[in-house]
Amino acid sequence: MTRSVHEGRVWLRVKLAIDLAIWTGAALVAFPLRAPNRIEEMWVLIPLYALAGMSIKAIVLLAFGLPRQVWERVTIEDLLRIVGAVATGTAVLFVIGLVWYGQADLFPRTVPLIEGVVALVGMAGVRVLARLSAERRWRLETKGSSQRGPRRVLLVGAGDAGTRIGWEIRRHPDHGKELVGYLDDNPAKRRLKIAGSSVLGGVEDLPRVVKERLVDEVLITMPAAGGRATRRVVEVARGAGVGYRILPGVTQVLVGEAQLAGIRAVKVEDLLRRKPVPLDLPASYLENRTALVTGAGGSVGSELVRQVAGAQPGKVILFGHGENTLHDIGRELRSTVPELDFTIVIGDIRDRTKVMSTMERFQPSVVFHAAAHKHVPLMEADPDEAILNNVAGTRNVAEAALANGVARFVNVSTDKAVHPASMLGVTKFLAERVVRMVGAAAAEDQVFASVRFGNVLGSRGSVVPILEQQIRVGGPLTLTDPRMTRYFMTIPEASRLVVEAGALGVNGAVYVLDMGTPVMIVDLAKEMIRLAGADEDDIQIVFTGLRPGEKLHEELFTDEEELSSTTLEHIHMATHECAEDEDGRALIELLISAAERRDWWEIDRCLASLVPDYHQVGLMAPTQHVLGNAIGS
Repeated sequence: MTRSVHEGRVWLRVKLAIDLAIWTGAALVAFPLRAPNRIEEMWVLIPLYALAGMSIKAIVLLAFGLPRQVWERVTIEDLLRIVGAVATGTAVLFVIGLVWYGQADLFPRTVPLIEGVVALVGMAGVRVLARLSAERRWRLETKGSSQRGPRRVLLVGAGDAGTRIGWEIRRHPDHGKELVGYLDDNPAKRRLKIAGSSVLGGVEDLPRVVKERLVDEVLITMPAAGGRATRRVVEVARGAGVGYRILPGVTQVLVGEAQLAGIRAVKVEDLLRRKPVPLDLPASYLENRTALVTGAGGSVGSELVRQVAGAQPGKVILFGHGENTLHDIGRELRSTVPELDFTIVIGDIRDRTKVMSTMERFQPSVVFHAAAHKHVPLMEADPDEAILNNVAGTRNVAEAALANGVARFVNVSTDKAVHPASMLGVTKFLAERVVRMVGAAAAEDQVFASVRFGNVLGSRGSVVPILEQQIRVGGPLTLTDPRMTRYFMTIPEASRLVVEAGALGVNGAVYVLDMGTPVMIVDLAKEMIRLAGADEDDIQIVFTGLRPGEKLHEELFTDEEELSSTTLEHIHMATHECAEDEDGRALIELLISAAERRDWWEIDRCLASLVPDYHQVGLMAPTQHVLGNAIGS
């Protein structure tokens, strides 16, 4: 037995003894309070009653777990448990008193009730005193460790989330925060008291309150508010010269994760120029069916797995070659969805035999193909790898799905496939074409479709994580061109779009989410600098020029595609009028074969025929570009 365990058990016995002493002492007090003129005639009864009740009280205290309460952090729930324990013990003692002494008329019937009230006050009192003493000690320790003492915090948003955070601050003074009050634009909440602090005004009063109350930090506790409301608070806070942070999303609040440890810095997702698109997953087609996700360890692939896991599938197959990331998502699923039946398969989509054997073994009904190379400069440097992974790999997965009767096949593409200017765009353009070709041979109950993404915020290697890292080290931020724009979407939006595309069920279609207007990368960078609490004078932005394969602006549809709406408001569909011919199939096979041989002249010739709009500089050998760390793709 370790010393800490021994000390813990000793302390439990001490707390039990204190509660028992208080309750027993309450019995000795109750008799004189009830019958002060009869003490002499009850001098034998009083100690007998007190001693007889000790064993009953000890049993009740243990049964209600009172010795295990942490007095320094006593809560309302703890006090209610004391009420329950005392009420139970009082009822038992009342019955025993009547049975033993009721006939002799020696036992005042209200003694157990008086005893219970005194015991309740005493037991609750020692806990409250312990907590007040601990809070005072924590404040002194915090003040001693800092010349300014605890950070004075103002909460913006007096709703449920703000109330929860307010109580968290009150209950945990050891976190070094002191609640100043609230701001809320709802006039009905003005002058209310929440968590012991007042609502001091609206957002427009923030500069005044910061100055008058010496506020050190603003916490934005409005998880349901949109980007515009959040931006307004951030702008006012910046104008007042005070730091600011934001509460996690509303989902985390609902599941009880809105605590001090969960407060995070404002992220760019909160301040995009559009609201996240609400997508309701019509995922009944996944219920009790087997779904296979390629690239399941990637940013989008892993979120796809999470979305599929919530649709009550029969089984989920996680296919990919990154064993570490697959191991991580597997551990997460075992923890969060323990009832989910899933299997991890380590394999490469370029391995046709492995892909086919996996499909034959598990016979999936739905396949989500997210595996791909995605970085523009890297694919410019190694075009053969782009072709073998994005084109040949997609062909392997799609043809295996066709051969094994997969009902829904959804390929993840990119807006860079529209009028491509890079090897990444070219290979994703050809991957879409491969999916259409395979879909042309599908049975009536099979659907092969693609989904085009914009830039996915937060995915590995995307613009936001890179900018965040550059800001953390003080810059500079390296961007390619001040005119560059991109469409942005969040990881949940991207993954839900893929799942919804599987439900729409139009063979050969390409689906695109309504992502609003493109965002200028330079504006995004400036916004992130401001959100980090810095100025543009503090962190430099450097423009390095467009890298090979990059475009200033991306498009969502080609001129040859016929656009139409879908049954879902925020999703558009594009279809091709022209059918795929055998010459196209043969050229793609020749391209893949040339990539396997690293025959750069043949790759060049095939691409010139397959993608006439793609203007390349010749691929006699892999281009040795200096990749650097400029952002823009």
